[in-house]
Amino acid sequence: MPPEPHVAFITDALPSIGGAEKVLFKALEILPAADVFTLIYNREVFVGTPLGTRCIKTSILDRLPLAHANHRLLLPLMPAAVRSFDLRAYDLVVSFSYAVAHGVRVRASTRLVSYTYTPLRYAWDRLNLDGTRAPNYPIVDCLLAAFREWDKRAAARVDEFGSISHHTARRIQRAYGREARVIYPPVDVDRFRAEMRRGAYYVTVSRLVPHKRVDLIVEAFTALKLPLLIIGEGPELTRLERRAGPNIKFTGYLPDPAVEDLLSRARAFVTACEEDFGIAIVEAQAAGCPVISYRGGGALETVIEGSTGEFFSEQTPSNIIEAIKRFDASSTSYRTQDHVKNAARFGAARFKKEFAEFVLAGMAG
Repeated sequence: MPPEPHVAFITDALPSIGGAEKVLFKALEILPAADVFTLIYNREVFVGTPLGTRCIKTSILDRLPLAHANHRLLLPLMPAAVRSFDLRAYDLVVSFSYAVAHGVRVRASTRLVSYTYTPLRYAWDRLNLDGTRAPNYPIVDCLLAAFREWDKRAAARVDEFGSISHHTARRIQRAYGREARVIYPPVDVDRFRAEMRRGAYYVTVSRLVPHKRVDLIVEAFTALKLPLLIIGEGPELTRLERRAGPNIKFTGYLPDPAVEDLLSRARAFVTACEEDFGIAIVEAQAAGCPVISYRGGGALETVIEGSTGEFFSEQTPSNIIEAIKRFDASSTSYRTQDHVKNAARFGAARFKKEFAEFVLAGMAG
């Protein structure tokens, strides 16, 4: 039998626990001996998780001010920081990338694969830090043009790309001219239960960062005066609280059992951003919760219109309001078992099998 490969995992940053971090947890179940590298690591957040007892190797960026609170501001420094890692001792390097992780240095004989959440939005989608697509300042345009050139060179050194959705695979093709194998992320669907009787409140679960467009949901529900729970934390919290009506409650971070309970009884789950995949959207369905989503991104692959959710076509409060009214008019036609069945397609066992085949291809012999 050939020896076990010496494996490293590298991800852009570990500031908090979200969908990307849950993917990393499952990947470590497949290759538990892998060393983990990241540019920025908020250690306190990961106490009690699969990363909590590991020695996570970080870059110099981890020691800079604002690194944990708003690591996106350090983007201009990230290409150099990721190249400062020397992973030439490894046989297999797996990057979990939404920015620069795939640009790490490896030796020529190392298999380098990238499980890609998205090519960096701010560079390739002209997305500003506030979630809009308005023109940037000229100096920012120059910086992003330079980043795109670096990013294309880094992508050329990757042996194979994996993608979290067909939506992201198309973006990889446009940015890098590379094909990507679609491996849907793992969703722990079995931990949810679905209550047949739903409550009156709506819910969203999200990092409170600009591109998630929670501001649009807040404006829509403030106008509708319907009860809304916003589960999550992030730098946008104070701004959103100022704009929210008294019908909107911010819960902050909640442990998994509390989130599972709230989803199992919510009237519907609402999201307004273009998700690359959207683990929370699938989790909601696993809990029997219909989804009201922007018509774009990964949601088109995970939500069945008229059966497990409703879509709106423009990211505006008025479009969200119209979708909620359509959902309200047809809510009795939604069946809990349809949501649960649809979510089951994205279980963790499927991911572990497909991911192992992807990263270990060609390593034996």
